[in-house]
Amino acid sequence: MDFALTDHQKLIRDTVRQFMDAEVRPLVKELEREERFPLEILKKIGEMGCCGMLTPEEWGGPGLDTVSYVLMLEEVARVYTAMSTALGVTNSAVQAPLLQFGTEAQKQKYLKRLASGEILGSFCLTEAAAGSDAAGIQATARKHAVPGFSPASGSQEVYRLNGAKTWVSNGSVAGVFVIFAKTNPGAGSKGITAFLVEPSFKGFKIGRHEDKMGQRSSPSVEILLNDCEVPVVNRLGEEGQGLKIALSALDGGRIGIAAQAIGLAQGALDESIKYAKQRRAFGKSISEFQAIQWMIADMQTELEAARGLTYYAAWLKDSGKGMGSAASQAKLYASEMVNRVVYKAVQIHGSVGYSRETDVERMYRDARVITIYEGTSEVQRMIIARDLLGK
Repeated sequence: MDFALTDHQKLIRDTVRQFMDAEVRPLVKELEREERFPLEILKKIGEMGCCGMLTPEEWGGPGLDTVSYVLMLEEVARVYTAMSTALGVTNSAVQAPLLQFGTEAQKQKYLKRLASGEILGSFCLTEAAAGSDAAGIQATARKHAVPGFSPASGSQEVYRLNGAKTWVSNGSVAGVFVIFAKTNPGAGSKGITAFLVEPSFKGFKIGRHEDKMGQRSSPSVEILLNDCEVPVVNRLGEEGQGLKIALSALDGGRIGIAAQAIGLAQGALDESIKYAKQRRAFGKSISEFQAIQWMIADMQTELEAARGLTYYAAWLKDSGKGMGSAASQAKLYASEMVNRVVYKAVQIHGSVGYSRETDVERMYRDARVITIYEGTSEVQRMIIARDLLGK
């Protein structure tokens, strides 16, 4: 068993770490306070290949392995969780299904621009009444003839999408959206279809922005579809393949969420160790107190356990042997681990950890959603149990 990273993987990790510490860390407090999306920073990191790490070179990406992708997200989340969310969505939730199910024309039009960071992608599945129950979405898509089209311009039909999507990450800044709607409502989960939608399409509107607990500079918005006209050539995959496409994207995306959790936990641990060495009480450094030492030891142990699960899931994905429930195991454990770690980080900092002036206060708020998005902990437990029980 070889747990060592390759020289190239180490180079990726170290390069991203250096970029985040030098270019991003000084700006995080300001960006969070202003709730400003770091578009200019994402353009820079896109030039490093981080916006399309898993996309092959022929489509504009570096074509790297999943372990390298995990390392990149870790280093980004260690400094700035909100930025890692934006990168995770555009890399995994959008480019992965586009690469697997998209036509040559769709890849040519969108994939290269996504991989380079020219545009960001967004994934629109969740609705107000359909979260974990993805098959329960109510958005609809129906074909309609459009007068005035010439045969030379392609299909004379468009899909008209109606409905609303909620909690759309990157929603106010994305250049292309993967939107799921029912083309055959009577067929239940088998009637869902995926579409590639541009924000300039007629009938597309950005609704309200969520006033969130954490990750406040990562926009989560409502998308309103009012007879939104989508050309037939922008259907992703076949009619009825939508849920399959969504679940495949989420399965791989869970590895990215686990990596995000690890990076955030590592950042909280780093801050805790630094503070424990600096802070003095009762005439000595608090790092000399057994209570503090035990918390730090538990944080490190849980962090390494989550890292092992996540790297193993990433290795399985690259091996082509099938992941089973490995991605769910990694996401479940890492997302719950990070919440325990940031809790201890605030505790080690004491009253100052409750102040918005500290990084651990922000980390505490940022971590809470990680057990919820891309499949709640409860859903992950269902997947793991079904895998074990053969159902």
